[in-house]
Amino acid sequence: MKHDFCKEQDIATPFSRRDMLRGMAAGGMLLSASGLLHAAPQPRRGGTLTIATQSSSNADTLDPAKGALSTDYLRAHMFYSGLTSLDAHLAPQNMLAEDIATDDAIAWTIRLRKGVQFHDGKPLTSADVVYSLNRHNDPAVASKVRSVAQQFESVRASGPLTVVITLKGANADLPVILATSHFVIVQDGASNFTTANGTGAFVCKEFTPGVRTIGVRNPRYWKPGLPHLDQVSLFGIPDESARINALLSGDVHWVNEVNPRSTKRIKSEPGYQVLESQGGLYTDLVIRQTVGLGRNPDFTLGMKYLIDREQMKRAAFRGYAVVANDQPIPPSSRFHFAGLPQRPYDPERARYHLRRAGALDLTLPVVASVAATGSVDMGMLLQQSAQKAGLKLALKRVSADGYWSKHWMKSPIGFGNVNARPSADMLFTQFFKSDAPWNESGWNNPQFDQLLLLARAETDEAKRKQLYADMQVLVHEKCGVGIPLFINNLEGYSTKVKGVSSHPLGAFMGYTCPEHVWLDA
Repeated sequence: MKHDFCKEQDIATPFSRRDMLRGMAAGGMLLSASGLLHAAPQPRRGGTLTIATQSSSNADTLDPAKGALSTDYLRAHMFYSGLTSLDAHLAPQNMLAEDIATDDAIAWTIRLRKGVQFHDGKPLTSADVVYSLNRHNDPAVASKVRSVAQQFESVRASGPLTVVITLKGANADLPVILATSHFVIVQDGASNFTTANGTGAFVCKEFTPGVRTIGVRNPRYWKPGLPHLDQVSLFGIPDESARINALLSGDVHWVNEVNPRSTKRIKSEPGYQVLESQGGLYTDLVIRQTVGLGRNPDFTLGMKYLIDREQMKRAAFRGYAVVANDQPIPPSSRFHFAGLPQRPYDPERARYHLRRAGALDLTLPVVASVAATGSVDMGMLLQQSAQKAGLKLALKRVSADGYWSKHWMKSPIGFGNVNARPSADMLFTQFFKSDAPWNESGWNNPQFDQLLLLARAETDEAKRKQLYADMQVLVHEKCGVGIPLFINNLEGYSTKVKGVSSHPLGAFMGYTCPEHVWLDA
């Protein structure tokens, strides 16, 4: 039986009052509490949206394959389009792909939209898609999703607008994978990314790594009526208080990585709001298992027992978080294993394991930075917990500038920050598989790798859920990462920005806001 993916009309739901209101809203009318009809706000064309993110550096890139931060993901979605996109429920919807079909989740046929043009006027063809997907497996490209793209057995054109992707094993998540920012489509043969030539809603006017990015409306954009904005200006302000000041002074319209302590200040200012989204974002304690004490399983286990999750939720995040259990799949996911017993905060048990590891007589540095959301506060709390167990931790605060290239996955003990991923397979493949590029703790577990391949090929959801549960148990028990909380994503924005909504994938409406929002007069 052939399966067609990404077709909204294939999802049948009972017609409800909510559907009726949604339909009326689409027609420009809404019911008020009094029952009278009112015109819904209509998008306004024009204006420049200014966004300040938490990070910028010389490593900023316009090459989607090399994107490593939320700022890069935002740029990728501004200037390029993907074959699919993810809605607010993380379900794939068609973009450049007009149709995606498969019989067995191994061989996939993708039919492209007609009439789509790149910014330079060249029509989109299957050759662009073939090149874009295959380049992830070229070692010279250094793609951040090479471990994911290694699933591609072949990607070939079967016509001017038709592409056939054959996987090495079944994976029903392919339409989800293709929606992520790394897999957006670049032009056939593109290798110079000093500027961007995509099919996205904005054309790159300026790109200076570490300084700013400016995009202007694409007059050739293939979606009628979009974007609403004339221009988007994007730059980084690493210091959170400076970022909030820029927002409240009117210098920028939208900021991400808002500290929970700042929410009250933003809400108290007329004309500004806090946007809260629940998802899979987490800041984790990373213990490198390839060096020093990290090689000793007792040390890793002892450190995990030092994590006071409730205190971290309360003190570091002001309650804007969900308690986690050293497993990376959030409770909101259908693949979350709720049956895993919660690891308690237990200094005495921590002392037992740390003594066995020979750690109690040492002073150990722990690296933290504002670049990893909440890690400085979490580090201080961990330091206090360690004292109760007889362990001395020296918190080393380092600059946000260059944190990800100089300290992350290099320090024996430190913190990471993992953005939500659209599927369990992508998260496990990118962060926990033995050869994953972002295998934070250097964990090497052949059993986990085998389960990952089995789960990917399993089309029975109940069986797949059990495999993912087994994998979460392995991460919980043996991996060198401690995941205390899933952090609610907090952003601040001016109420002049209209069309704003939350998204579980991440900030800025899953990094796609420039295409959809507009500015009030």
